[in-house]
Amino acid sequence: SAKNLYELLNNLLQWSRSQSGLIEFKPQKIALKDTFNNAIDLFRETADAKNIELDFTFPHKELVVYADGNMLDAVMRNLISNALKFTNRGGKVHITAEAIEEFTMIKVTDNGVGLSSEIQEQLFRIDTHTSTYGTQNESGTGLGLILVSEFVAKHGGKIGVESIKGKGSTFYFTVPLMTTK
Repeated sequence: SAKNLYELLNNLLQWSRSQSGLIEFKPQKIALKDTFNNAIDLFRETADAKNIELDFTFPHKELVVYADGNMLDAVMRNLISNALKFTNRGGKVHITAEAIEEFTMIKVTDNGVGLSSEIQEQLFRIDTHTSTYGTQNESGTGLGLILVSEFVAKHGGKIGVESIKGKGSTFYFTVPLMTTK
């Protein structure tokens, strides 16, 4: 209960700061592989506790993005946390990245419970509540994906989901590639 309350308060505070302009947007050059390694390390214990394979595939070419490090970390944490939450014991969560024109597309894919099309349509909207329980009754606040959507939008990126109920989900987002100007 304390952990759930802490998560709710943290998400509410972040959302409030974002809405009031108190979260400063500071993009910089970031090696995406480092961000992936940090995210995997952060969730290794959670994945191991549910016997979930958590890994990433990175392209041969090093991808460097122009992003706010704190916002990018928050996006990755939310998406990986959700993937682990909605994946059954013995499942898999896989993260990939690829360059597409001036952006990098990052995907977090799981073979978990999946989402109905009705839920998918409501995920990134503040005016609806779509929080559900995970495979081991883990709870969420329903605000994580709202924050994720706002943080991705600040980068000029896009976010979306592809999911089949009972088969799993892929959440994807884009952030700008670092370009030499």
